[in-house]
Amino acid sequence: MNATTLPSIEVQTAIRPSEPASAAPARISRKAVAAAVAGNALEFYDFVIYAYFAVYIGRTFFPVGGEFGSLLAAVATFGVGFFTRPLGGVLIGAFADKAGRKPAMILTVALITVGTLGMAATPGYASIGIAAPVIVVFCRLLQGLALGGEVGPATALLIEAAPAGRRGFYSSWQIASQGLAVAVGGCLGVGLSLALSPEQLASWGWRVPFLLSLALVPIAIYIRRSLPETHGQGNDERSGAAIVGSVFREHRRILVLGVLATASTAVASQVGNYMVTYAVQVLKLPAAVAQGSVLMGGLMTFFFALVGGLLCDRYGRRVVNALPRLALLVLIVPLFMWLTGTPSIATLLIVTAVLASLTAMFGTAGLVQVPELLPIAVRSTGLSLVYAIGTSIFGGTTQFVVTWLLAVTKNPMAPAWYVVVMSAISIWAMWMLPESRDVDVQR
Repeated sequence: MNATTLPSIEVQTAIRPSEPASAAPARISRKAVAAAVAGNALEFYDFVIYAYFAVYIGRTFFPVGGEFGSLLAAVATFGVGFFTRPLGGVLIGAFADKAGRKPAMILTVALITVGTLGMAATPGYASIGIAAPVIVVFCRLLQGLALGGEVGPATALLIEAAPAGRRGFYSSWQIASQGLAVAVGGCLGVGLSLALSPEQLASWGWRVPFLLSLALVPIAIYIRRSLPETHGQGNDERSGAAIVGSVFREHRRILVLGVLATASTAVASQVGNYMVTYAVQVLKLPAAVAQGSVLMGGLMTFFFALVGGLLCDRYGRRVVNALPRLALLVLIVPLFMWLTGTPSIATLLIVTAVLASLTAMFGTAGLVQVPELLPIAVRSTGLSLVYAIGTSIFGGTTQFVVTWLLAVTKNPMAPAWYVVVMSAISIWAMWMLPESRDVDVQR
């Protein structure tokens, strides 16, 4: 697609980071920001722990023959959850732009709780037959619907609450909270792998992280009820369809480029989540060692998301979007060659650390740049659509595509080459978006 065929982007720059934001609403407290990202962390934890235990979930619900058969079915079901994200982005994102950020964020927690309960409590295929995979697929669809509507309102709240010149750092907590969720999941995975036998882990141990997350749901709902509202037009009289139509009609260029820029973020992050399965299935490393990569990835995501946010505020969004992507494009193939040639806990952790840290930096830059280019009246809907469509098309298919490529080509370098291709596409797309650091986000 040629950039000249897309509508132009009009960007206002009335408020610069160094200027007082006189038109901005009262800033929310750090405690309220923590409450927003805590709920986000819980929801991402619920969604991604499926990926960590995909091998065991596949054996429980999808008794397909062959070395990769049940795993392919399991990661395909993981991907199914991504395809309801656009619907969640449309419905919940528009709801947040119409009724406010706070009610939308409470709704997403409630929805993902139902999906998590189903995942934790559904008996295996051996007990209830075909009903087991059907229920699991439904739960994944519901979780995807919730997450599709989560990112837009939460990120919009963080951007609109941030002091002038600090929007990158405030927004970085969105990605950082995801890293925290990954780290917690990694700790649980390592702990369960060490405490339980392989038979126990496959039989019931993988359900424990889902059950533990349910205990935190009342806390997440309570703290989100205490959040202030940052959307001054919280009683928009337009219908949800009108809000969505406005985004597609007036901001199509941002949507298209935003989705393409999201591609490498989605693929790289899902390859990072896939490292557990890759380590067990391809590298033949012990499960406890493989789960260690999850902890490393989560910690690097948490730290470098914050670094990326600070750099965004100092140097602008575009440079932080571009340089880490270029670094990943250049380094990913040599890193995977080293990993497959010398598989060990050290090489696995180093490769995971590099992948997670670079992804967190450019993921943070992209997450703040796109909503800054959208007006407040459609910000939640627009970002929800960009994130949901991008992660559905690219992130939702990554684990299935990589597993299929490994099965067909027998080439352990397949994940690295896939990241290279998607990185090249995203670098072009994000460079077509204008700098947004000086944009007035209250417009």
